[in-house]
Amino acid sequence: MERRVILPLTREKAASLKTGEEILLSGFVYTARDAAHRRFMELLDRGEKLPFPPEDAVIYYAGPTPAPPGFVTGSAGPTTSGRMDPYTPRLLSLGLRGMIGKGKRSKEVARAMLETGAVYFGAAGGTGALLSAHITSSEIIAFGDLGPEAVRRLALEDFPVTVIMDSLGNDLYETGRRAYLESARIIEMVPKS
Repeated sequence: MERRVILPLTREKAASLKTGEEILLSGFVYTARDAAHRRFMELLDRGEKLPFPPEDAVIYYAGPTPAPPGFVTGSAGPTTSGRMDPYTPRLLSLGLRGMIGKGKRSKEVARAMLETGAVYFGAAGGTGALLSAHITSSEIIAFGDLGPEAVRRLALEDFPVTVIMDSLGNDLYETGRRAYLESARIIEMVPKS
């Protein structure tokens, strides 16, 4: 059963989410990929502010393609989250509460998430065109020179994600693998007729 969550993602909302839950997100998120994350670090190193308020924000690791005529955006699928791992603990320390992407995260990110009460959502890779139907507005707010990798403010409506890592440190990549292996052992023990 899917559960609806309205953003911003407060610490209390994040704490209520459990690994494996299917969620429909509505509200504003910010897109950012590798190049934007490097620029975030440069801004912070100079003592400047990020182009969006990080407190209780969610970053979507995506670089939407240009919008065809009559559409808000083009395809907007997730990119591999691990490429942002070197930058993520610092953003989490500033109040970032959630991330949307695909793939496993590093131990450093997992530790920082546990310390800050953050959540990592997974979006289905290869479904960018379908996911874009859940984006109701898109506005470039920073680094327009990066093209599709510019930072955008997206409005989402019932955007489908799964909680991959919850704020308690549970990781679906670990728990799901264990559950699969346990079920495989049970199947092996069933006598063949």
